[in-house]
Amino acid sequence: MKQKLSHRARILPLLAAVFAVGVVAGWWLRDQGPPLPITVIATPGTPRETAPRATPGSTPASPSAGSGTAVGSVSSRTIPPSNRAVATTGEPTISAGPPSDDIAIQDLQRRDLRVPIDGADIERMKGMFAEHRSGDGAHSHEAVDILAPRNTPVHAVQDGEVAKLFFSKAGGITIYQFDPAQRFCYYYAHLERYADGLHEGQHVARGDVIGYVGTSGNAPPGTPHLHFAVYTLTPEHRWWQGHPIDPYLVFRQSPATSP
Repeated sequence: MKQKLSHRARILPLLAAVFAVGVVAGWWLRDQGPPLPITVIATPGTPRETAPRATPGSTPASPSAGSGTAVGSVSSRTIPPSNRAVATTGEPTISAGPPSDDIAIQDLQRRDLRVPIDGADIERMKGMFAEHRSGDGAHSHEAVDILAPRNTPVHAVQDGEVAKLFFSKAGGITIYQFDPAQRFCYYYAHLERYADGLHEGQHVARGDVIGYVGTSGNAPPGTPHLHFAVYTLTPEHRWWQGHPIDPYLVFRQSPATSP
């Protein structure tokens, strides 16, 4: 009898410890989501984001790679794997190996892209792309942050199609837009909300209002801004995969960056 009691005395603490570990693991997964390959979110570097650097990801950029839920579609925690997390973003993005950035930048400059926020100072974007970001894993910003008052309209930089509406812990409310040839993806993150009626698969024209500046995701609550990234897509045209391009280098010499 004493032997049985002694055996139970040893087993009960073990069961209690296992139960405690399960509770902690369940809490972590609700907050962080299941472990993802260090490579998520958006197209080329879909953006990973942390404070304004002012993100990208994503991942892509980004996406930086946090858990996410597709907007307007069945619940989705599945973010396809990629080679490495890239911004936006933190949010979902990865790098697919660098095609010539110079060729991509020249191509983008010929596309008559407009800056997504009216009146934005292009020179303030200089250097943001390479800024170091801390937080959930060190990474480069791979995007630019355009500060503007909350609910400032965000415009499509080029004609194209809404490839994905996505919500992630890092990027918050985000839009992934493909250009007509599906060579590039434009990533807009930390939105306050989408433009009324915006949906996946929708054609948008250059200058159309697609959303509004906010602080969703991991943006500082008192610093509304647009996290904007550009990615070169892979041949598979996946919204979460791509190679990041510095938007400043595109807007700096673009023939027309205004409305």
